[in-house]
Amino acid sequence: MASDVPMSPELEQIDGEVQDIFRALQNGFQKMDKIKDSNRQAKQLEDLTAKMKECKRLIKEFDRILKDEESNNPPEVHKQLNDRKQYMIKELNSYVTLRKTYQSSLGNNNKRVELFDMGAGSSEPAAEDNIQMASAMSNQQLMDAGREQMTQTDQAIDRSKMVVMQTIETGTQTASALTQQTEQMKRIDNELDSVHFSLKKASQLVKEIGRQVATDKCIMALLFLIVCGVIAIIVVKIVNPRNKNIRDIPGLAPPAQNFQISNRRLLSVEIFSGL
Repeated sequence: MASDVPMSPELEQIDGEVQDIFRALQNGFQKMDKIKDSNRQAKQLEDLTAKMKECKRLIKEFDRILKDEESNNPPEVHKQLNDRKQYMIKELNSYVTLRKTYQSSLGNNNKRVELFDMGAGSSEPAAEDNIQMASAMSNQQLMDAGREQMTQTDQAIDRSKMVVMQTIETGTQTASALTQQTEQMKRIDNELDSVHFSLKKASQLVKEIGRQVATDKCIMALLFLIVCGVIAIIVVKIVNPRNKNIRDIPGLAPPAQNFQISNRRLLSVEIFSGL
Protein backbone atom coordinates (compact mmCIF):
# COMPACT_ATOMS: atom_id res chain seq x y z
CA MET A 1 0.00 0.00 0.00
CA ALA A 2 1.75 3.15 -1.22
CA SER A 3 1.38 6.21 0.93
CA ASP A 4 0.00 9.29 -0.84
CA VAL A 5 -0.96 11.07 2.42
CA PRO A 6 0.84 14.34 3.16
CA MET A 7 3.08 13.76 6.20
CA SER A 8 5.55 15.67 8.25
CA PRO A 9 9.22 14.62 7.89
CA GLU A 10 9.10 12.69 11.18
CA LEU A 11 5.96 10.76 10.23
CA GLU A 12 7.33 10.09 6.78
CA GLN A 13 10.56 8.68 8.21
CA ILE A 14 8.66 6.42 10.63
CA ASP A 15 6.35 5.27 7.86
CA GLY A 16 9.36 4.34 5.70
CA GLU A 17 10.96 2.35 8.55
CA VAL A 18 7.70 0.50 9.19
CA GLN A 19 7.40 -0.41 5.53
CA ASP A 20 10.98 -1.72 5.54
CA ILE A 21 10.14 -3.93 8.53
CA PHE A 22 7.01 -5.22 6.80
CA ARG A 23 9.09 -6.25 3.79
CA ALA A 24 11.61 -7.93 6.06
CA LEU A 25 8.82 -9.78 7.88
CA GLN A 26 7.32 -10.93 4.60
CA ASN A 27 10.64 -12.27 3.38
CA GLY A 28 11.38 -13.84 6.76
CA PHE A 29 8.12 -15.77 6.91
CA GLN A 30 8.64 -16.95 3.34
CA LYS A 31 12.00 -18.40 4.40
CA MET A 32 10.38 -20.20 7.30
CA ASP A 33 8.84 -22.78 4.96
CA LYS A 34 12.22 -23.46 3.41
CA ILE A 35 13.95 -24.09 6.75
CA LYS A 36 13.68 -27.73 7.83
CA ASP A 37 15.65 -27.63 11.06
CA SER A 38 13.37 -26.78 14.01
CA ASN A 39 16.15 -25.02 15.90
CA ARG A 40 16.84 -22.76 12.94
CA GLN A 41 13.12 -22.14 12.57
CA ALA A 42 12.94 -21.13 16.23
CA LYS A 43 15.90 -18.77 15.78
CA GLN A 44 14.28 -17.28 12.67
CA LEU A 45 11.04 -16.84 14.57
CA GLU A 46 12.86 -15.02 17.39
CA ASP A 47 14.43 -12.65 14.86
CA LEU A 48 11.03 -11.96 13.31
CA THR A 49 9.56 -11.38 16.77
CA ALA A 50 12.26 -8.78 17.49
CA LYS A 51 11.39 -7.03 14.21
CA MET A 52 7.70 -7.03 15.14
CA LYS A 53 8.53 -5.48 18.51
CA GLU A 54 10.47 -2.73 16.77
CA CYS A 55 7.57 -2.23 14.38
CA LYS A 56 5.18 -1.92 17.30
CA ARG A 57 7.44 0.72 18.89
CA LEU A 58 7.51 2.71 15.65
CA ILE A 59 3.70 2.58 15.34
CA LYS A 60 3.38 3.91 18.89
CA GLU A 61 5.78 6.72 18.02
CA PHE A 62 3.75 7.40 14.86
CA ASP A 63 0.59 7.65 16.95
CA ARG A 64 2.25 9.99 19.48
CA ILE A 65 3.47 12.39 16.81
CA LEU A 66 0.08 12.21 15.11
CA LYS A 67 -1.63 13.34 18.31
CA ASP A 68 0.88 16.15 18.78
CA GLU A 69 0.28 17.39 15.23
CA GLU A 70 -3.51 16.99 15.34
CA SER A 71 -4.10 20.71 15.96
CA ASN A 72 -1.86 21.68 13.04
CA ASN A 73 -3.40 19.33 10.44
CA PRO A 74 -6.75 19.78 8.71
CA PRO A 75 -9.42 17.23 9.67
CA GLU A 76 -9.13 15.47 6.30
CA VAL A 77 -5.37 15.06 6.59
CA HIS A 78 -5.65 13.89 10.20
CA LYS A 79 -8.22 11.28 9.16
CA GLN A 80 -5.96 10.02 6.38
CA LEU A 81 -3.01 9.79 8.75
CA ASN A 82 -5.15 7.94 11.26
CA ASP A 83 -6.25 5.50 8.54
CA ARG A 84 -2.60 5.02 7.69
CA LYS A 85 -1.90 4.14 11.30
CA GLN A 86 -4.79 1.67 11.34
CA TYR A 87 -3.41 0.04 8.20
CA MET A 88 -0.01 -0.42 9.85
CA ILE A 89 -1.67 -1.88 12.95
CA LYS A 90 -3.74 -4.30 10.89
CA GLU A 91 -0.71 -5.32 8.84
CA LEU A 92 1.35 -5.95 11.95
CA ASN A 93 -1.51 -7.91 13.47
CA SER A 94 -1.51 -10.25 10.49
CA TYR A 95 2.17 -11.02 11.07
CA VAL A 96 1.47 -11.56 14.78
CA THR A 97 -1.16 -14.14 13.86
CA LEU A 98 1.27 -15.77 11.43
CA ARG A 99 3.94 -15.90 14.14
CA LYS A 100 1.52 -17.66 16.50
CA THR A 101 0.74 -20.20 13.82
CA TYR A 102 4.41 -21.07 13.30
CA GLN A 103 4.97 -21.07 17.03
CA SER A 104 2.18 -23.59 17.56
CA SER A 105 3.56 -25.78 14.82
CA LEU A 106 6.98 -25.75 16.46
CA GLY A 107 5.49 -26.70 19.83
CA ASN A 108 7.48 -23.91 21.43
CA ASN A 109 4.86 -22.89 23.96
CA ASN A 110 7.32 -22.85 26.87
CA LYS A 111 9.50 -20.33 25.06
CA ARG A 112 6.70 -18.16 23.81
CA VAL A 113 7.49 -14.46 23.95
CA GLU A 114 4.63 -12.03 24.45
CA LEU A 115 4.95 -9.32 21.87
CA PHE A 116 2.64 -6.69 23.24
CA ASP A 117 3.27 -6.86 26.97
CA MET A 118 3.31 -3.59 28.88
CA GLY A 119 6.22 -4.44 31.17
CA ALA A 120 6.40 -5.59 34.77
CA GLY A 121 4.95 -2.39 36.17
CA SER A 122 1.64 -2.43 34.24
CA SER A 123 -1.29 -4.78 34.66
CA GLU A 124 -3.62 -3.54 31.90
CA PRO A 125 -2.78 -2.61 28.30
CA ALA A 126 -3.25 0.97 27.13
CA ALA A 127 -5.67 1.78 24.32
CA GLU A 128 -2.87 2.59 21.93
CA ASP A 129 -1.29 -0.83 22.51
CA ASN A 130 -4.40 -2.77 21.57
CA ILE A 131 -3.07 -3.89 18.24
CA GLN A 132 -5.79 -6.32 17.32
CA MET A 133 -8.59 -4.17 15.88
CA ALA A 134 -12.29 -4.93 15.98
CA SER A 135 -12.40 -5.07 12.20
CA ALA A 136 -10.06 -8.08 12.27
CA MET A 137 -12.11 -10.02 14.85
CA SER A 138 -14.98 -12.40 14.25
CA ASN A 139 -18.36 -12.01 15.90
CA GLN A 140 -17.58 -14.76 18.40
CA GLN A 141 -14.30 -13.08 19.28
CA LEU A 142 -16.09 -9.77 19.71
CA MET A 143 -18.66 -11.38 22.00
CA ASP A 144 -15.96 -13.10 24.02
CA ALA A 145 -13.98 -9.88 24.28
CA GLY A 146 -17.13 -8.03 25.32
CA ARG A 147 -17.94 -10.59 28.01
CA GLU A 148 -14.38 -10.47 29.29
CA GLN A 149 -14.50 -6.67 29.36
CA MET A 150 -17.82 -6.76 31.24
CA THR A 151 -16.38 -9.23 33.74
CA GLN A 152 -13.37 -7.00 34.31
CA THR A 153 -15.66 -4.00 34.68
CA ASP A 154 -17.82 -5.84 37.25
CA GLN A 155 -14.71 -6.83 39.17
CA ALA A 156 -13.47 -3.24 39.09
CA ILE A 157 -16.87 -2.04 40.36
CA ASP A 158 -16.77 -4.60 43.17
CA ARG A 159 -13.30 -3.47 44.13
CA SER A 160 -14.47 0.13 44.06
CA LYS A 161 -17.42 -0.75 46.31
CA MET A 162 -15.08 -2.45 48.77
CA VAL A 163 -12.83 0.61 48.78
CA VAL A 164 -15.83 2.88 49.37
CA MET A 165 -17.07 0.68 52.24
CA GLN A 166 -13.62 0.63 53.80
CA THR A 167 -13.41 4.40 53.42
CA ILE A 168 -16.82 4.88 55.08
CA GLU A 169 -15.83 2.56 57.92
CA THR A 170 -12.55 4.38 58.38
CA GLY A 171 -14.39 7.72 58.36
CA THR A 172 -16.86 6.47 60.99
CA GLN A 173 -14.04 5.26 63.22
CA THR A 174 -12.22 8.56 62.76
CA ALA A 175 -15.34 10.56 63.64
CA SER A 176 -15.89 8.44 66.76
CA ALA A 177 -12.28 8.91 67.81
CA LEU A 178 -12.54 12.66 67.25
CA THR A 179 -15.72 12.81 69.37
CA GLN A 180 -14.00 10.95 72.22
CA GLN A 181 -10.97 13.21 71.97
CA THR A 182 -13.23 16.30 72.03
CA GLU A 183 -14.95 15.09 75.20
CA GLN A 184 -11.58 14.29 76.74
CA MET A 185 -10.34 17.78 75.89
CA LYS A 186 -13.43 19.29 77.55
CA ARG A 187 -12.78 17.25 80.71
CA ILE A 188 -9.15 18.34 80.70
CA ASP A 189 -10.22 21.97 80.29
CA ASN A 190 -12.60 21.67 83.27
CA GLU A 191 -9.87 20.06 85.36
CA LEU A 192 -7.47 22.86 84.42
CA ASP A 193 -10.06 25.43 85.54
CA SER A 194 -10.41 23.60 88.86
CA VAL A 195 -6.64 23.48 89.30
CA HIS A 196 -6.37 27.19 88.49
CA PHE A 197 -9.07 28.02 91.04
CA SER A 198 -7.36 25.83 93.66
CA LEU A 199 -4.02 27.52 93.00
CA LYS A 200 -5.64 30.94 93.35
CA LYS A 201 -7.20 29.98 96.70
CA ALA A 202 -3.91 28.48 97.86
CA SER A 203 -2.10 31.70 96.93
CA GLN A 204 -4.57 33.76 98.96
CA LEU A 205 -4.23 31.38 101.91
CA VAL A 206 -0.44 31.60 101.77
CA LYS A 207 -0.67 35.41 101.79
CA GLU A 208 -2.97 35.34 104.84
CA ILE A 209 -0.66 32.91 106.64
CA GLY A 210 2.27 35.20 105.80
CA ARG A 211 0.45 38.20 107.29
CA GLN A 212 -0.42 36.23 110.41
CA VAL A 213 3.16 35.06 110.79
CA ALA A 214 4.39 38.64 110.42
CA THR A 215 1.91 39.82 113.08
CA ASP A 216 2.95 37.03 115.44
CA LYS A 217 6.60 37.97 114.95
CA CYS A 218 5.85 41.59 115.85
CA ILE A 219 3.99 40.55 119.01
CA MET A 220 6.78 38.19 119.99
CA ALA A 221 9.36 40.93 119.44
CA LEU A 222 7.34 43.35 121.60
CA LEU A 223 7.01 40.74 124.36
CA PHE A 224 10.73 40.08 124.14
CA LEU A 225 11.48 43.76 124.58
CA ILE A 226 9.15 43.97 127.59
CA VAL A 227 10.77 40.92 129.17
CA CYS A 228 14.23 42.36 128.53
CA GLY A 229 13.16 45.65 130.14
CA VAL A 230 11.79 43.93 133.22
CA ILE A 231 14.93 41.81 133.55
CA ALA A 232 17.09 44.95 133.25
CA ILE A 233 15.11 46.76 135.96
CA ILE A 234 15.39 43.73 138.29
CA VAL A 235 19.12 43.54 137.75
CA VAL A 236 19.57 47.27 138.43
CA LYS A 237 17.42 47.03 141.54
CA ILE A 238 19.48 44.17 142.90
CA VAL A 239 22.76 45.93 142.20
CA ASN A 240 21.69 49.38 143.48
CA PRO A 241 18.69 49.04 145.73
CA ARG A 242 18.77 52.74 146.78
CA ASN A 243 18.31 54.02 143.27
CA LYS A 244 15.44 56.51 143.52
CA ASN A 245 14.63 56.28 139.82
CA ILE A 246 13.31 52.77 140.23
CA ARG A 247 12.14 52.90 143.81
CA ASP A 248 8.60 53.71 142.93
CA ILE A 249 8.25 51.02 140.36
CA PRO A 250 5.37 48.78 141.41
CA GLY A 251 6.54 45.55 142.88
CA LEU A 252 10.20 46.62 143.18
CA ALA A 253 10.21 49.35 145.97
CA PRO A 254 10.38 48.06 149.58
CA PRO A 255 7.30 48.40 151.79
CA ALA A 256 6.86 51.78 153.58
CA GLN A 257 6.51 50.30 157.10
CA ASN A 258 9.71 48.39 156.85
CA PHE A 259 11.46 51.57 155.77
CA GLN A 260 10.15 53.52 158.75
CA ILE A 261 11.20 50.77 161.15
CA SER A 262 14.66 50.81 159.71
CA ASN A 263 14.89 54.60 160.20
CA ARG A 264 13.84 54.29 163.78
CA ARG A 265 16.43 51.66 164.48
CA LEU A 266 19.09 53.81 162.94
CA LEU A 267 17.98 56.79 165.08
CA SER A 268 18.11 54.69 168.22
CA VAL A 269 21.57 53.50 167.39
CA GLU A 270 22.77 57.06 166.92
CA ILE A 271 21.28 58.19 170.27
CA PHE A 272 22.88 55.32 172.16
CA SER A 273 26.12 56.03 170.46
CA GLY A 274 25.99 59.69 171.61
CA LEU A 275 25.48 58.72 175.18
